Amino acid sequence: MKQILDFWGDTFSWVKASLGVTGIIEIIILSISVYYILRWFQKTQTWTLLKGLVIILAIMLAAYIMQLRVILSILQSAFGVGIIAFFVLFQPELRRGLEQLGRRNLRLAGLFDGAKNERFSEETRDAIASSCFEMGSEKVGALIIIENLTPLGEYEKTGIPLDALISTQLLNQIFEKNTPLHDGAVIVRQNRVAAATCVLPVSKNMSISHSLGTRHRAGLGVSEVSDCFVIIVSEETGHVSVAEDGVLTRNVSMEKLIARMEAIRVIEAPTKRFRFRKGKKNEKHVEE
Repeated sequence: MKQILDFWGDTFSWVKASLGVTGIIEIIILSISVYYILRWFQKTQTWTLLKGLVIILAIMLAAYIMQLRVILSILQSAFGVGIIAFFVLFQPELRRGLEQLGRRNLRLAGLFDGAKNERFSEETRDAIASSCFEMGSEKVGALIIIENLTPLGEYEKTGIPLDALISTQLLNQIFEKNTPLHDGAVIVRQNRVAAATCVLPVSKNMSISHSLGTRHRAGLGVSEVSDCFVIIVSEETGHVSVAEDGVLTRNVSMEKLIARMEAIRVIEAPTKRFRFRKGKKNEKHVEE
């Protein structure tokens, strides 16, 4: 055991002497960064494209080792175009990654007091939950988006502005079949319906169940690109589902829906330390 410890001690001392403390820190940071970048790519449909890029790089390395000058010349000429092609191919994923990075908000301690602010009231919470299950019992489809820290103005512009106080009766009337406002999504901001018939981005996640329709895919899609809370009522089954941070939970109960809404209802400012907002975990779909 002592020999093993001495070996690793000597190895670490040699690495420290060769690279220095800053060099070791840089290697650790780069390793962690590469790991999370690869994990992020693996969760997107560009993972196959990335593997193709690795194969091309392997061919370049082999051509360099074997001194295949013609192949090297062709690959070097195509390298400049390849950089532009990379940004074109990965543009949706790069944008989504930057949006996710921007949502990891750094909140400064000591600049705010510890007062709690309500994102919406208990009356709004209960009205939304009651409306969803009333519509579910009647097999009326609905898609309700509750805005969080990320503004949803770009999607709000695609709908019809309402700016109406939320009530169970209002939501039931909006999503009533064959009415002008029933198609599309409703965006909720604080205690008001900001807009109805809003158009949302559809999720491109290939692991989504084929039994899910456009309403579920749109709800999941907007939760992938923002930190909103999404409630979906199925027109076929009447089941209520929720989507948050790219995770879809199907067929939730009234109690579970209220508990999930209560968890996001109150904003508590940090008081004594820096706090990073928790980012998106692995995208998975929970089906019951």
